[in-house]
Amino acid sequence: MHGVGGQVIWVDLTKGQVEKRPLEEEIVRDYLLGVGYLSRVLTDEIGAERDPFSPGNVLGIATGLLTGSMFPQSSRFTIAALSPLTDIWGESHAAGFWGPELKLAGYDAVFFRGASASPVYLHIEDSEVNLHDAEQVWGMGVFQTDDILRKRHGRMTRVLSIGQAGENLVRFAAIMNDRDRASARSGLGAVMGAKKLKAVSVRGHGKITVAHPEVYLTEMDEFYRRMLANPFTPGRAKYGTTHLIELMQHIGRLPSYNMRQGVFEGYDRIGGDAINECYLVKPRADWSCLQRCGRFTAVRTGPYAYQGGSPEFESQSSLGSRCGNANLESILYAHHLSNMYGLDTISLGGTISWAMEAWEQGLITSEDTGGIDLTWGNHESIVKLTRMIALREGFGDLLAEGSARAAVRIGRGSDRFVMAVKKQEMAGQEPRAQKSMGLAAATAARGADHLYGFPVLDEVGFDDDIRERFGEKYLPEMADRLNPKYKGIMVKECEDFMVMIESVGLCKYGTQIPPEFYYDDVAKALRLHNGLEVTPAQIQLIGERIVNLNRLFNARRGITRRDDSLPRRLTDEPAPNGPSAGQTVELEQMLDEYYACRGWDLVSGLPLKSTLERLGLSKDALN
Repeated sequence: MHGVGGQVIWVDLTKGQVEKRPLEEEIVRDYLLGVGYLSRVLTDEIGAERDPFSPGNVLGIATGLLTGSMFPQSSRFTIAALSPLTDIWGESHAAGFWGPELKLAGYDAVFFRGASASPVYLHIEDSEVNLHDAEQVWGMGVFQTDDILRKRHGRMTRVLSIGQAGENLVRFAAIMNDRDRASARSGLGAVMGAKKLKAVSVRGHGKITVAHPEVYLTEMDEFYRRMLANPFTPGRAKYGTTHLIELMQHIGRLPSYNMRQGVFEGYDRIGGDAINECYLVKPRADWSCLQRCGRFTAVRTGPYAYQGGSPEFESQSSLGSRCGNANLESILYAHHLSNMYGLDTISLGGTISWAMEAWEQGLITSEDTGGIDLTWGNHESIVKLTRMIALREGFGDLLAEGSARAAVRIGRGSDRFVMAVKKQEMAGQEPRAQKSMGLAAATAARGADHLYGFPVLDEVGFDDDIRERFGEKYLPEMADRLNPKYKGIMVKECEDFMVMIESVGLCKYGTQIPPEFYYDDVAKALRLHNGLEVTPAQIQLIGERIVNLNRLFNARRGITRRDDSLPRRLTDEPAPNGPSAGQTVELEQMLDEYYACRGWDLVSGLPLKSTLERLGLSKDALN
């Protein structure tokens, strides 16, 4: 097959052994690469009872079939394991250059099992794959680790590593690559920490072959032309995702004060215009990226001075409006610290905002916090807690467990302020202002998540795309973000599409928002790049197969319809103000439609036997 390295690396950290295996093309045929490949392999490897921190947990990293190609935004790769935050399926994704570099070295995926007795890192350079002592970099942040390993192995080496948060088993620790690209969700950095695996550095000097070189550049040029001509592209290049603050405020979907409301009075002080005016250094692009949503920013003076990668919308929201914080320099700096320590800023802000609301209600006191004041908007406390959580110091040790576990330990009724699903903090989407986002958060395989389904078609008027993808009969209800009707159908289709996209290594920007490329484009790219003859219907079915396999992985660990829930605030308490005032999330209605569309049992929420047979998953059925 073209467009792949053709080999998979298996590392037994307990024994210190490295093994190379051929890429199993029969798995690729049924699951593609990326998250699909990881879903199949890890479902077979990880048993139902394993502790996420035990040596029995297996961590996998996989590129997509189009990773490293010339298709727009084709830089992505996936990391997966049993999540220490949710205790169920955990996956995370990142852009940058690390994934394409792994392909150039001749590999498509790396798996780690066991645990090392002392800190190690894996260095890959073409045919040489070796474990090295990591004592020198253990205890260091992501930036220092990157500097040292690139000095040791060459400045073109690409480094993926954890910071102190992963070493200290913070349950929402991220894995960072290319310094500030984050595989943030699911706490997989803590899995690397438990395995004493500090980093994976890679340098490749090989080539990525393509199946049809005679027309490749011409066809890729056409994909480029379409991406650049899309009306969304200039705005994305100008602002990245930072300008979503202004849009979300406009539709009442900006989580504020621990999701108590969807509007924030200080939104204009933390938005895209404010960043561009005072702190933007320049935009940045990842491999083959035309959207260029990455940024470099700097705060030149004062207590929050830094220079580095910029936050995206999720960090602005979680460390800003969600905590009632309108001090932009503190948000930029806390984001910078999160990159250095290796933290998921969504769970970081979600956990701190839970503590702030519990503080407001008198359920957490200065006796609990060691004197730290948790009044809404206290930016000095937010920055201080970022460090304390990463290092598990004082009150930070409790917050490092995430809001759901911390609420159990604090008690006093503080659990009613936990804004999480399956123990993972919700991202920056106030679902009372967009019902499809509420359903997507409830059903996502990795716990509260906006990206697993990423149902944005009803966000800002993609009526024509809804008509094209679903049909006229679903309009106008499906395009109405406040109407729950047909959202089960939309979320199901979006989930299938998004896991397929993560299996080929493309970005959601360009495929889902703006919805420029669809199944037929991906099928064409797979034929041109990989020589894979698949139809749009076949890769759509593969996406559905992956979602069902993820559901079975979680079902082994007891997940049912009961767990596809939202915090009661969102289903029972009307939004108090803003454009969505009076709205709640009609979750049960949408779940019924979603399960029926999926072919899942309406009571248990588990796939029906006929569904598994249709998808070729009968052997994975539960007893």
